Amino acid sequence: MSAPRSTSKPKPKRVTGQAHLLAAANYSNQGLRRLWEETAFRHEVFAMLALLGLFIALGASLIEFALLIGVFLLLAAVEALNTAIECIVDHLTTDWATFARDAKDLGSLAVMCVLLAGGTLVAIVVARHGFGL
Repeated sequence: MSAPRSTSKPKPKRVTGQAHLLAAANYSNQGLRRLWEETAFRHEVFAMLALLGLFIALGASLIEFALLIGVFLLLAAVEALNTAIECIVDHLTTDWATFARDAKDLGSLAVMCVLLAGGTLVAIVVARHGFGL
């Protein structure tokens, strides 16, 4: 987890209309850049690339590829929310607190659930294509 960032900048002006689409894309890009700072997310991206290679080698179906990509996108979203929770908690308290521990533990549980779903998918595809089960 990176150190909390300073909040001394003024709040940006609200953007509406067509400019909102560009602004939203920029906000998402900034979020992705922030998420890339998380070691766990970088590991998940590299694991995804390796799994894509494995699925190609196994001859996985288009639906199986779509499921893998869908699970990865869900994982990225949950990882982003978990990181946001950690950022807020770290901003709210520098001391140990029960609410901080609980918030971080629950975010971690959410990430683990998606990882288990992805692991289940990979196990099924490997069993189906690798072992003919």
